Amino acid sequence: MPAHTIDGVQLSKQLRADIAARAAALSAAGHRPGLAVIIVGDDPASHVYVRNKVKACADAGFHSVLEKYEADFAESALLERIAALNADPAIHGILVQMPLPKHIDPAKVIEAIAASKDVDGYSVLSAGELMTGLDGFRPCTPYGCMKLIETTGVDLRGKHAVVIGRSNTVGKPMALLLLQANATVTICHSGTADLGYHTRQADIVVAAVGRRNTLTGDMVKPGAIVIDVGINRDDEGKLCGDVDFDSVRDVASHITPVPGGVGPMTITMLLMNTLEAAERGAKRA
Repeated sequence: MPAHTIDGVQLSKQLRADIAARAAALSAAGHRPGLAVIIVGDDPASHVYVRNKVKACADAGFHSVLEKYEADFAESALLERIAALNADPAIHGILVQMPLPKHIDPAKVIEAIAASKDVDGYSVLSAGELMTGLDGFRPCTPYGCMKLIETTGVDLRGKHAVVIGRSNTVGKPMALLLLQANATVTICHSGTADLGYHTRQADIVVAAVGRRNTLTGDMVKPGAIVIDVGINRDDEGKLCGDVDFDSVRDVASHITPVPGGVGPMTITMLLMNTLEAAERGAKRA
């Protein structure tokens, strides 16, 4: 029997409805959630992502600020803008769209964002909070992956999870979130010998390397849950993930499609983090 396709679009709609309701309650109490998005340069894909984030804010009833700057915008000026937004009580989350022009140090920019407003969950402090189990902001894509896995109803306690990829934004935090859920986790990457040996033992596989057909049906344990984070193009120019969907769905029990799986969840979890930042701010007020 083919795997059940996990519908990220539908789950995203459900979560956004809850987010909007909670945001409305906060707004009624005088604490409307606010997100500031900064983009530097003219990368077309980045502008699409930013538009989608701003629209999602509007749909959820958030206050949003969009700041666009030319590619030659000075790093010092960007840091000044972040400092101003850190001090703005109407802003609960700050997001600087990546990639940045080469003359701007992304690490310096990320660390300039106040910890209480790091809704991307990329800072060293946020990473440390995740690693030590503190209640910080979780990076949006891994956070969304965990929500998708939750829909399967499978208890992760004692299950073996394999994460393919070791990036700071997806692979490493994904592994930590799975550990928090009491899974036993293996991290695989470009230096892993015999990837299939590891994935064939996994109850859950999360593929996040950005290379199509990294995971094929013969590399999957029957009944496994497969989460595909990758965004690639096939020979016809169509969107595809890291997973060979057609072969894997004949073996797995659950699988996310590309598009329509992880993608819709990333912005949803950005909204969730911003909402939680606003709720924390309201408690401090």
